[in-house]
Amino acid sequence: MTEPGASEGSNDERPFRDPDALLRRAGVRGDPDRDQHFLVDDRVLDRIPGYLPADADASHLLEIGGGTGALTDRLLAVGDRVTVVERDPTLVGFLRREFADEIASGRLDVVEGDALDVPLPAFTACVSNLPYGASSEIAFRLLPRKKPLVLMFQKEFAERMVAEPGSAAYGRLSVSAQHYADVELVEPVPPEAFSPPPAVDSAVVRAVPRAPAYEVDDEAFFLDFVKALFTQRRKTIRNGIRNTTHITGIDDPEAVVDAADESLLRKRAGKLAPSQFAELAALAADRGRGGDGG
Repeated sequence: MTEPGASEGSNDERPFRDPDALLRRAGVRGDPDRDQHFLVDDRVLDRIPGYLPADADASHLLEIGGGTGALTDRLLAVGDRVTVVERDPTLVGFLRREFADEIASGRLDVVEGDALDVPLPAFTACVSNLPYGASSEIAFRLLPRKKPLVLMFQKEFAERMVAEPGSAAYGRLSVSAQHYADVELVEPVPPEAFSPPPAVDSAVVRAVPRAPAYEVDDEAFFLDFVKALFTQRRKTIRNGIRNTTHITGIDDPEAVVDAADESLLRKRAGKLAPSQFAELAALAADRGRGGDGG
């Protein structure tokens, strides 16, 4: 876990809006059936923007799932401009009324729609309490943009994102997330921080983009290859390659197996580092796909 960075408490000129008062003014209540849990703990809300890297460009912050604006209010204190994407029409209307001055000044834009469907702006960083039901899809829409991210997830999901090879939590999510960024679980958040409290613990993850320490020529194939081998995680890599041609599109798995290092073929997916997946994926693309290589 990491303490918040320099941006914490950067706005001493005005008090932040009280999250419980925002809920009352909005006249809404969270709905677990709709994946709606409002973050209402002031201390957590105050800390979250501070997890942005100290050198992060805060000229245009993106927030997905603005809710009643408790986090939005704090992002306006550290960002020059904020865009909020919110799918609930009632909450969109409330945000536009509550933050009318910020919208009029051009500092805030409220976009109505699903974050998986609407065009995203050219943001410089994203700070969000994501809807948990779509957190994976949203995260993998954001990660390829290669911008700093501070995102709230279910704790189990967050632990899988940051897991190391050989650990029980390590899997496809770990390799895919770490392909794009250095990811770190920076704060666990208990259910009591939300209204209504969810049935699971939560956690804040920071993702700092960086190039991977290995070469990947075909990123889509690399990610599909990782996905394929983790569907066979209890089998050796040798058998995983043979059994997943319907996912990878490999025409000649035996050519890949024959060319691969025996020490890798004997391992299972949960033991391979991302660089080893990249090595095997490059070999599979070269040797296993018709017309793509020798």
